[in-house]
Parts: sequence; C-alpha cells; structure tokens
Amino acid sequence: MHHLILALTVTPSPDPTGTLRPGLSEDQVTPGTWGFVLTAFIVILTTFLIVDMVRRIRRVRYRAQVEEARLAAEAGDEAGEGNSTEDGPR
Repeated sequence: MHHLILALTVTPSPDPTGTLRPGLSEDQVTPGTWGFVLTAFIVILTTFLIVDMVRRIRRVRYRAQVEEARLAAEAGDEAGEGNSTEDGPR
C-alpha cells in the first residue's frame, strides 16, 4: 500500500511534458496575453455594469418610498380637514 501511494505522488497526472497533436504549438491552443486582457476587460466591465444597476435600483426604490410617504402625509392632512367641525349656529 505504501508503494502505491509513493508511486502516485511521484508520477503526476497528466504528464507535464505535454502531448500536443503534431503541428500545434502552445501559442495556437492557449488564449495568450490578448485573451487574458480581453477576459479581464469583460470582467471589469461587467462589475461596473452591476454596480451601476444596483445604484439605479436603489435610487428608484428610494424615490418610490419618498413618494409613498408624501402621498400618505397628504391623505392624512385631507382626512384631518374633513373631520373638523365648526363651532357656530346651526
């Protein structure tokens, strides 16, 4: 059992020497520098878009809360004016 564990740790899988098909180089199968730059750009752009979307949603939600509070205050004022009784001759 000890020899099996030793053999598995000594020979890594997959073989690090690389087994590309004949006629291919590493530059043809890896994204390279431009691939990394483009991927990083897409990640950064997506992050900025998500942050902007969250800000806009928060702003719309806040405006809706303020509008609801204003309408509730107006409804409360109108209800208070309608219930008032005047003292005077009938």
